Amino acid sequence: MTNPAGADQAVFIEVGDASGRRIAVRARPGGGPGLFWLGGFKSDMTGTKALALDAWAAEHGRGCVRFDYSGHGESGGEFVDGTIGRWLEEALAVFDQFCTGPQVVIGSSMGGWMALLLAREVKRRQTKTSLETKTSLETKASLETKASLAGLVLIAPAPDFTEELMWKGFSREARREIEENGVWDRPSDYGDPYPITKNLIQEGRNHLILGAAIDVGCPVRILQGAQDPDVPWQHAMRLTHRLPAEDVVLTMIQDGDHRLSRPQDIARIIAAVAEIG
Repeated sequence: MTNPAGADQAVFIEVGDASGRRIAVRARPGGGPGLFWLGGFKSDMTGTKALALDAWAAEHGRGCVRFDYSGHGESGGEFVDGTIGRWLEEALAVFDQFCTGPQVVIGSSMGGWMALLLAREVKRRQTKTSLETKTSLETKASLETKASLAGLVLIAPAPDFTEELMWKGFSREARREIEENGVWDRPSDYGDPYPITKNLIQEGRNHLILGAAIDVGCPVRILQGAQDPDVPWQHAMRLTHRLPAEDVVLTMIQDGDHRLSRPQDIARIIAAVAEIG
């Protein structure tokens, strides 16, 4: 599925139960491998990195799909209702409806966690399909038209952040506020406080991945700022130890922060995308 208006205008799809969640998507048609952008916590698809990648895709005739999670950007819903599982459901729905053929999935911060979860689900589906379907020419042709993974580019990836970088680091007072009132407004250096809900923390525990090997079935490139105050570089190192040894590259940017949105950072991100395909 492509956006007939191109990537300059959002289209909307409904995701979820009967009431649905209105998810805004910008899909640029083009060749492959396509780019699939997964943004971070409380960010949207019009950020510096997302726009730079879309511009690069346009220049090189590549497809590029961006979207906003519910409660983010142009999408409907309330941020306080969001959970990792809810946002993952939306990411998978957009991936399934808008992506065809090999995709380079680029995930920033929380989007890095989403990218790993999405990759795991895509690999699970492919394994299930290969076991259950007959290898007829018709079946092979249908499988080739579905989206697949060319690789992952993870920018300051934050897998398990609700547990490892939030809950475990919260003060006793913050934890009590969440437990007793169901939400705590966490101060932010990027604007208004973030409401951290009990549901976000508890539901996030259903998606923790750092406790075991993570088999994504494709090349992985990780870019991490050594001066990142939100996702410590040690977190990226821990992730690399859970990924397969082959074709996983971690680039440590000594003076890089969490955003990694400077021109030199954007150049590194685009180089990683181009290297994969």
